[in-house]
Amino acid sequence: MKRRQFIGNSAKAGVGLSIMGIYACKNTNKKEAKEEETAVEAAVEPFFKLSLAQWSINKMIRNDGVDPYTFAEKAKAWGFEGLEYVSGLYYPLLEKDNFSEAAMKEFVDRSNAESQKHGLTNLLIMIDGQGNLAAEESTERTAAVENHHKWVDAAAAMGCHSIRVNLNGSTDPEVWKEASIDGLTQLASYAKDKNINIIVENHGGPSSNAAWLAEIMKEVNMANCGTLPDFGNFCMKREDGSYYESKCIEEYDKYKGVKELMPYAKAVSAKSYDFDEEGNETTIDYVRMLKIVKDAGYTGYIGVEYEGNELGEKEGILATKNLLINAAKKI
Repeated sequence: MKRRQFIGNSAKAGVGLSIMGIYACKNTNKKEAKEEETAVEAAVEPFFKLSLAQWSINKMIRNDGVDPYTFAEKAKAWGFEGLEYVSGLYYPLLEKDNFSEAAMKEFVDRSNAESQKHGLTNLLIMIDGQGNLAAEESTERTAAVENHHKWVDAAAAMGCHSIRVNLNGSTDPEVWKEASIDGLTQLASYAKDKNINIIVENHGGPSSNAAWLAEIMKEVNMANCGTLPDFGNFCMKREDGSYYESKCIEEYDKYKGVKELMPYAKAVSAKSYDFDEEGNETTIDYVRMLKIVKDAGYTGYIGVEYEGNELGEKEGILATKNLLINAAKKI
């Protein structure tokens, strides 16, 4: 009797162990499946490559005395593949020689040496302060075009695909459109044989009206003339009438704007300012923006351009980079 009871208890124990084993196996399988799913998700590459806009470290350079030629070194350390230079950050060095051929050659040679040393790709140069390409007066406009020639040459010597220009000048919409078409056509014609694109960013004033800028692209109708849609920079009008300085009083819909500019995009700028506790940009829906970019069929570089004040420049750059990668997984 005792033996039978013992056998029965053993059988029950065996059944219990078997059931526990089944549950343990199921839980293990679920855990392994989850780990595998996470690993696969982590391995999925975004549809774009990451570049760094040098403006993201403008405070380091302008305020803290950091050498602009350390740009490639920093970008490499922070996990970027491409470089987007900002001409103005080199002006204190270049202006000493009045942008002479020798000074420009030194800029090209040193930039190339650094990018090659760190294994990064030179993509574009953002040009500022070289005259108004949309000036009402034709002589002023032509002078601005000629001032940009040296930057087209520099971009070609660095293996870049583009220079980014501004369409500053007249604020009268009709005058601005006509002047912009002429200025861009002149400059793109010069750049064509050098295999350099002339790309326009929505960068304040009339250029932040994406519909107008898209119309200009249609009118210019040159293969090497396009846009650089920026996730921010859609302020069309400011209190003091300037392009960048004072409070914005009229803003274009940023999502509509990026969608309108993407058909002509040869680069994309992921502007960021501040972040919430979950790492999301507080003013721009990155998932929505990236979907617009992806739906346009764009697979090139997206440049991180941090302009916030709450995080330091390095921290803001890395936060933007991480946000881009995470947002891409949700599309």
